[in-house]
Amino acid sequence: MKLCRYGKNGYEKPGVIDAEGRLRDLSKVVENIGPKEISPRGLKMLAKVKPESLPLVTNAPRLGVPYVGIGKFVAIGLNFFDHAKEVGAPVPSEPIVFMKATTSISGPNDDIVQPRDSTKLDWEVELGIVIGSKAQYVPEDKALEYVAGYCIVNDVSERAFQMATSQWDKGKGFDTGGPIGPWLVTADELKDPQDLDMWLDVNGKRMQTGNTRTMIFDCAKIVAHVSNYMTLLPGDIITTGTPPGVGAGMKPIPVFLKPGDVVTLGIRGLGEQRQKVVAYSG
Repeated sequence: MKLCRYGKNGYEKPGVIDAEGRLRDLSKVVENIGPKEISPRGLKMLAKVKPESLPLVTNAPRLGVPYVGIGKFVAIGLNFFDHAKEVGAPVPSEPIVFMKATTSISGPNDDIVQPRDSTKLDWEVELGIVIGSKAQYVPEDKALEYVAGYCIVNDVSERAFQMATSQWDKGKGFDTGGPIGPWLVTADELKDPQDLDMWLDVNGKRMQTGNTRTMIFDCAKIVAHVSNYMTLLPGDIITTGTPPGVGAGMKPIPVFLKPGDVVTLGIRGLGEQRQKVVAYSG
């Protein structure tokens, strides 16, 4: 299933994408899409619904974050061999775990607001893992059983803030710095998360091209590792790192986002995002 939420910010309704890629209204089946709905029991119930039996949504509404109830926004840094190389960082011996603030979360096509005093605003197309069951000390060979599904994340980053200290969070947690969506694609529909093409364009120019097969630590390893250090709950999301092509890694001169720029990105099977960069207005 491809689950989503649509409508004005704060007033979204639940939806599902049918086999022909059309948006269907799910609000007569569930009030919202959240931790209960993406649990194994909830997904089993939703799987019985035939999308073609639901009302068609025809007015191309705004798409919101595909589900609510994100308690933790966990992120993994430098998780692609070629990305670590482009920024001159050593290949990590274990996953680099940091957090993005949940207040950074925005819809897949909402504007990116450049933070006040920002000078090095950057992009990162990433695969997000959505947790469906409580995960604590889970073994790697069972880890994907705790996953509800997957989605696109743009881990928008302010490099000057990020690199000011050894802790990255303040360069990762600003408002609108975490677009998620357009869909939550359930794990049963995405059989192999380690073979997904990824791309990102800025103003129509291809900047990032990659595939999840070049991750240093795969999805199962990441879920198992993180569950050793914090309990993962339904609705938590882990964004898993980015392929090469970030602005900070451009040679000979880094390239950063500015107001007016348009970022488009996608992952095969998970849809696409589009964001316009706007200035902070106070």
